[in-house]
Amino acid sequence: MGDKDETALPADPAQIVEKVRDRYGRIAEGKEPGCCPTSSSSCGDPAAAVAVAIGYQGKDLEAVPSGANLGLGCGAPIDVLDLKPGETVLDLGSGPGLDAFLAARRVGPAGRVIGVDMTPAMLERARAGAAAIGITNVEFRQGRLETLPLADASVDAVTSNCVINLVPDKAAVFREVARVLRPGGRMVISDILLDGPLPRAVATDLLAYVGCVAGAMPRQAYFDLVAAAGLTGVRIHKDVDYLAAGGYTFTDELQARLDRSGVRLRDLEGRVRSITFGAFKPRA
Repeated sequence: MGDKDETALPADPAQIVEKVRDRYGRIAEGKEPGCCPTSSSSCGDPAAAVAVAIGYQGKDLEAVPSGANLGLGCGAPIDVLDLKPGETVLDLGSGPGLDAFLAARRVGPAGRVIGVDMTPAMLERARAGAAAIGITNVEFRQGRLETLPLADASVDAVTSNCVINLVPDKAAVFREVARVLRPGGRMVISDILLDGPLPRAVATDLLAYVGCVAGAMPRQAYFDLVAAAGLTGVRIHKDVDYLAAGGYTFTDELQARLDRSGVRLRDLEGRVRSITFGAFKPRA
């Protein structure tokens, strides 16, 4: 028998979750790059370049704690969420806290922001950032998006940035969003969808999954899950080619493996979409 292929995507969802946790823990600890391969000379300041490319404003990036931006998003959902002073906001997969900190500025001292992330190293980084700037209306909780550590009907708004595609059970995530939203509450999500099939070498590769590509769902199936959770009024705010919009590149390790299968980045042109969309929980 041959050795187990450590690059193949596990069939067990629990193993996928652990691989994602491990990879993003290493990113939070600075042991692995978050956006561009370390050998890429075109990245410059990778995190800042990626953030600006996907829609963040320079003034917003300057207002958050050092280390809150690791260049991990695929959109800028907070600008579309239309937050108001005093609201309670939930950030799904809050990572180092970039969107949570931006939301906290918008809801003000009377408001509250809760970030949920499953990776201890990300939570440590986010909490350190909050302490560094003395922000008190944001907290970070450890938890899974499929079983959120929040009470029913406890938040006014939900956001997430390029995280739901990493969760094997996306239906559970949207059910949880509907559960914790107050009637009439809203969400604005940035995520990755597919408008065409991926080459098998990409779809079955672990690095392509943790890199936010192989875990993406076809567009119609994804929005069917949103509707099945009872969330309505879907509105697309942004829809661009993910692999082109932010200067995305495969890691050197992944590209070397794909080279053996004859797959190039251009083969995925137009299929992998970065979208920002909103939806509501009905009042009744």
